Amino acid sequence: MTDRSRRPRCVRAPSSLRPKRGVAMVAVMAAALAVGGTLPASAVQARGSGDAVRQGLERLVHEDEYPAALAAVVGRDGHARNYTAGVADLRTGAKVPVDGQVRAGSNTKTFTAVVVLQLVGEGKVALDAPVEKYLPNLVRGEGIDGRRITVRQLLQHTSGLPNYTDYAGDLTGTGRHTYVQPRALLDMALAHKALFAPGTSWSYSNTNYVLAGLLIEKVTGRPLAEEITHRVIDRIGLRRTYFPGVGDERIRGAHPQGYFAAKPGEPLENITEFDPSWAWAAGQIISTPGDLNRFFSALLGGRLLKPAQLAQMRTTVEVPEGGMWPGARYGLGVVSTPMSCGGLAWGHGGDIPGYQTRTGVTDDGRAVTIAVTADGPRVEQGPADVLDLVDAALCR
Repeated sequence: MTDRSRRPRCVRAPSSLRPKRGVAMVAVMAAALAVGGTLPASAVQARGSGDAVRQGLERLVHEDEYPAALAAVVGRDGHARNYTAGVADLRTGAKVPVDGQVRAGSNTKTFTAVVVLQLVGEGKVALDAPVEKYLPNLVRGEGIDGRRITVRQLLQHTSGLPNYTDYAGDLTGTGRHTYVQPRALLDMALAHKALFAPGTSWSYSNTNYVLAGLLIEKVTGRPLAEEITHRVIDRIGLRRTYFPGVGDERIRGAHPQGYFAAKPGEPLENITEFDPSWAWAAGQIISTPGDLNRFFSALLGGRLLKPAQLAQMRTTVEVPEGGMWPGARYGLGVVSTPMSCGGLAWGHGGDIPGYQTRTGVTDDGRAVTIAVTADGPRVEQGPADVLDLVDAALCR
């Protein structure tokens, strides 16, 4: 693990689907914190060795105060191992399910990008064609013109489109059970002026991937969820990954509860169940750490894209300082991050109310996904510690 005194501050916005403005929630402190003022003793389960990962998860629970932490690791030996720490439910103290399902947040963007690039490989979409070609007369606003924004710029966050989650209001309180149409998400963004001219800078915007989802539906004539399921999830056998249907607020399989704090120092509220439609193509998928490892490994291993499209996906641009974690570069729906032991880790990551995930896969087959079960300003240092643990697991 990197020394805390020298670790750069982690900026969470790039993988985040949190709204910029939220309404404070009325919540009570979980009963598990009432006895002695501490979390229950962590129950770590593991298959095989992995002290660095086990100890790292313990720190996430006891020092950063995440209720639960889960990890799936594929080592240099090719063996997959799973670990858990903490409790799945602060009220009951239930055990964390091994490789439990979590809301994967912005890892969804990689799934969406894969489908777009598959359509590119099929000759149905051109990366450098304007969005206007596929979605005519749709993308218009102050300084915004779909005739000047390319498909590539959507996938790489160089379009200059405003981020709709900055203007979405209360999505974690009274609005959490409301279904939102994708077009309504787009309209939130188009009501604001462009951040910059297309292709002149970089800024993470969930709006880009809502448009990518609309493009997929227009070109294929099929729902986005169906295309992602058929082209990605079923193709590589991700048995515990799915795109929730309309009105599906639950997590279907065994899972830890997700928690959220509206303001620093406020108690954690259980926010496991909510309507994820406002995340849609940018962050709606539910998965497990093990399935996310399988997905990114299959992707980087060439099982989902043709070589030409995979090469385009891995062609990255510089991310402005403060726009993402240190050293990160953004490709087409994937992030490359330098490892402390040399080389690059590829993945994405996701923050969504209740859950955070960080992923890393290497070209030689190593893979790590870490998931924690709280999101919001209560956990200050935690995101950087999660990234440190990804690095430690890949470099151990």
